Amino acid sequence: MSNTPVRAQGKGAGRVTAPRNSAVGEQESAESAEAAKPHKSVKGSKGARPESRLALVRRARRINRELAEVYPYAHPELDFESPFQLLVATVLSAQTTDLRVNQTTPALFAAYPTPEDMAAADPEALEQLIRPTGFFRAKAKSLLGLSAALRDRFGGEVPGRLEDLVTLPGVGRKTANVVLGNAFGVPGLTVDTHFGRLVRRWKWTAQEDPEKVEAEIAALFPKSEWTMLSHRIIFHGRRVCHARKPACGACPIAPLCPAYGEGETDPDKAKKLLKYEMGGQPGQRLRPPSDYPGRPAAPLGAAE
Repeated sequence: MSNTPVRAQGKGAGRVTAPRNSAVGEQESAESAEAAKPHKSVKGSKGARPESRLALVRRARRINRELAEVYPYAHPELDFESPFQLLVATVLSAQTTDLRVNQTTPALFAAYPTPEDMAAADPEALEQLIRPTGFFRAKAKSLLGLSAALRDRFGGEVPGRLEDLVTLPGVGRKTANVVLGNAFGVPGLTVDTHFGRLVRRWKWTAQEDPEKVEAEIAALFPKSEWTMLSHRIIFHGRRVCHARKPACGACPIAPLCPAYGEGETDPDKAKKLLKYEMGGQPGQRLRPPSDYPGRPAAPLGAAE
């Protein structure tokens, strides 16, 4: 099947969509099967009728298709060249920005390029290298532990199974799914704070527990969409649908959003809230993919 990008019709005309592939047909054909499943009512506005399972599936998948048009370049925002680098970077990304991690890891990987090297690192030297990411003592302990485990139990290689990854120090389901989806091509949902916030705003789920969120959202989409769905939602959460003040008036999926109006609805004011490439600012990666439309981030200590 052709991977030639296609242009949207109607209100989305002029935007280049993501390449069409078998996942599109898979999404559509699965909708009737999803409709047969029992569906908990999603609490909506006062007096509104509960949304049917079929309506929820269709709405969720339409939002995903719209996001694919807006962010055809969506990608993991951590710089990495190997599964080990991605695993380390993801552990470091807790409680900090991907930008700060990307600014920190070049020196880290130059000093410790392999699990064996990192496992033998002096703890204080490792702490100093990762200090900019915050919580550096706890993170250093996790990195030393997971590197030793990779060396001793997995032959110095990052395992490609979730059940093995979650046995490593500092690695939970979220980190494991990031590594599996982006280093091994194994579909997974990355339920970070952005993902959880948006799927609740869109009333795809009312769950707060990340594992329950993961299970409920996974049931709405074919497995082949999970990894890219995660990137699109996280991109949108970082750029437009912010926690405190969403840019509702500049949101490309506003007509589909049940939470429209929680943020700034004036288009001009909302546009000023956009971040990263949507706001004309550098992205989070020092080495972004070739199709990224924004500017690379600056190295640590450089003037931005």
